[in-house]
Amino acid sequence: MQARTSGMPTGSAKSRVSLPRAAGYIMSMAYFMSHVAVPIAVGAVALVLLLGLINLMRGGSPWTSQKLMRLRVMLQFIAIVVIMLAVWIMRG
Repeated sequence: MQARTSGMPTGSAKSRVSLPRAAGYIMSMAYFMSHVAVPIAVGAVALVLLLGLINLMRGGSPWTSQKLMRLRVMLQFIAIVVIMLAVWIMRG
């Protein structure tokens, strides 16, 4: 049994990642997720919602309304996944 001197697991040098490098990666990923990915996902949902409302107000094709509604639901799912990933990454 190996004795541990810190909270980091022991192993070969190849399998270890330096803490500052890993922390920098996590911080940059957290920044990207919270400042880029989440606004893009929310903006895409808002855009499709507005397109659907415009189509509805103009009395457009029901087929187009149905396609936009399906696209909006899919984008909402993706946006929720992106938001949850951002929260998970920023947490740790």
